[in-house]
Amino acid sequence: MTLERVAQAPPASAGGAAAASPAATSSAATSPAATSSAATSPAATSSAATSPIAASPGAAPPGDLEPPRYLGSRRRRPAVSTAVRVTVPLLLVAAWWYGTGSGAISPDVLAGPGAVLGALGELVATGQLGDYLLASARRAGLGVLAGGGIGLLLGVVAGLSALGEELIDPTMQMKRAVPFLALVPLFISWFGVEETFKVVLIAVAAVGPMYAYSYLGVRGVDRKTIEAARGFGLTGARLALGVIIPTALPNILMALRICLSVSLTGLIAAEQIGATEGIGYLVTLAQQYYRSDYMVLCILIYAVLGLLIDLAIRGVERLAMPWRGHVAAR
Repeated sequence: MTLERVAQAPPASAGGAAAASPAATSSAATSPAATSSAATSPAATSSAATSPIAASPGAAPPGDLEPPRYLGSRRRRPAVSTAVRVTVPLLLVAAWWYGTGSGAISPDVLAGPGAVLGALGELVATGQLGDYLLASARRAGLGVLAGGGIGLLLGVVAGLSALGEELIDPTMQMKRAVPFLALVPLFISWFGVEETFKVVLIAVAAVGPMYAYSYLGVRGVDRKTIEAARGFGLTGARLALGVIIPTALPNILMALRICLSVSLTGLIAAEQIGATEGIGYLVTLAQQYYRSDYMVLCILIYAVLGLLIDLAIRGVERLAMPWRGHVAAR
């Protein structure tokens, strides 16, 4: 067919275009010149972009990427989280109740929940429970405040200064290797069995964890952050209080949690010697009179105190470091 006949030929209809010759279609598809012309022609590009016939919105092209899945934190509802947390303690209480109620566990070995509740009622009725709790809380608070403050100061000094580390760290490592209960006879000969002995023993127990975690926290502070703060004129106490301690706050709060837990151990040892009130004194009375219900009650009181301490530290963490709730994927 000559060029004149092609020019004179009538335009093909839509049906005719659809029913084009397979040979022509194959030739157009495989011709490099046609492919290059179609790819580089602005008219073809504009026509394809403005064509009313387009792919349906719901049908994604085979080469498109899938939308990324959500990577943020998905927190459980408070009711569900509380139910999960209390599941294991409730199962332990149920096993305890069944074992003592069925006779599988002798009351002489382990008092049942009913006997423990009766002992609790006796202490509440006489008012001794509140007095004992206040006495123990005062001793533990003073001891942790003194020991934690000294440990924090020593940890910051040893973490910031090479000279401070050389002077402080060897002594603190030796102190940490010595069990604080081994110091009880020496402290009794120094301070007697009054309140000073009890507070000092708890303070000595608390100073070790606070020093170790504070030292690690200060050493973990980015040096560039400290250099930037010094560039703005922060030095000495302002640098420590404004930059270093806030940055090391996660380690310090973990140290505080451990210090409060260790203080309960020191409290038991301190209140069993020369005390007339306190939870440790109640443990001594239960041992002397062989009251297993009071023994179990004291254990439960210490467990509840440990739980309350942990909840209090968690509350401080949420207030002081709200960003840590989004660090770990839940």
